[in-house]
Amino acid sequence: MQHRIIAGLAGAGVLALALTGCVPNKTGSDALTVAITDDSCSVSVAKATAGAVTFSITNNGTDVNEFEILASDKLRIVGEKENVTPGQTVSYVAQLNPGTYYTACKFQLVGAPVGLAEFTVTGQNATVSKDEQALTDQAVTNYVAYVKSQVAELVPQVKAFTDAYAAGDDETARQLFATTRVSYERIEPTAEAFGDLDPKIDYREVDAVAEGLDWTGFHRIEKDLWPPAADALNSDGTSALTDWTPSTPEQRQQFATGLVDDVQQLFDLVSEKDFTVSLGDISNGAIGLLDEVAVGKISGEEDWWSHTDLYDFAANVQGAEVAFGNVKDIAASKGDAGTKLVGQIETEFTALQDLLAKYGSLDSGFVGYDTVTEEQRKELSDQVNALSEPLSQLTHTVLGVAE
Repeated sequence: MQHRIIAGLAGAGVLALALTGCVPNKTGSDALTVAITDDSCSVSVAKATAGAVTFSITNNGTDVNEFEILASDKLRIVGEKENVTPGQTVSYVAQLNPGTYYTACKFQLVGAPVGLAEFTVTGQNATVSKDEQALTDQAVTNYVAYVKSQVAELVPQVKAFTDAYAAGDDETARQLFATTRVSYERIEPTAEAFGDLDPKIDYREVDAVAEGLDWTGFHRIEKDLWPPAADALNSDGTSALTDWTPSTPEQRQQFATGLVDDVQQLFDLVSEKDFTVSLGDISNGAIGLLDEVAVGKISGEEDWWSHTDLYDFAANVQGAEVAFGNVKDIAASKGDAGTKLVGQIETEFTALQDLLAKYGSLDSGFVGYDTVTEEQRKELSDQVNALSEPLSQLTHTVLGVAE
């Protein structure tokens, strides 16, 4: 993962975002402005009306930053727009219920929230048409079922993978590593909404170190399975051997058990009867998954030691396409502009899938990312950008918010 993606889930103790009766309350001309610097995060007003709230975010700082909306406990992420680069202004739409929230930013995507401030949402959610409500209900039902099915597949896959790792059967564990991660990468926004679950499961070493967290999960195991040479460097240029040694058999068992337990917890949370997502979560999830590709996969930072990044790349793209597929009828129902946008997104998804196919598939396997040249990586990056442009408009269109 490359830090957390926008998600606001209901059930299992996570803040609920309305699935029904939400209407836009902000347009492009009266969006709330967010001014970011390296050490500040200022929202133009501290109140908004329930529904689709638009934020125009400008990064006036020196490095990448992100904007977060936190629940009343100041821990759970309700909404997030990450990877805002210096000088960039982006539009972000969050679907919010009445209640108390907190806004903040995160310099370089790591560390404690900066500029934490209370944000109040008032009013009531207005009704929508019967036809639109039916489309919304169907989209939510289908996507929740998809999330549950992916996590259900993940549980036994992780058990087989960690059993091999704990037993010292590194050859089998290496063979299972990339394919085991696929189900997780398809629905990563879900895990990222559940507090510290995603950091435990999928944080890279440099992220864990930057935030002062214990490093566990997939990538801790990955480094044991592909141990670095004495002169190897981490993705941030530091020595790969700093504060790291190969795990003992006892430590391997500990990391294996921890990953199994964390994935089981994820399964339990999405299996709760009241687990659900909002319409905005689905469309923003599609956007966020493609952001994951643009930031972590293209650079090769995600699977730094195994070079299996193309598996994660493909899984993120598949997950984004599924999320888009669940809301595209709603986007198309918004008129000619919505229909045109859906067509553009579908065209660019096809082009990206065709380009990925040059390097393999999830069924037959992908080439090692270390064999992909800089020129080829740029070609992949350009196509990701070509898809990102129309996809970035999806939530605005689905929620009926003018840019």
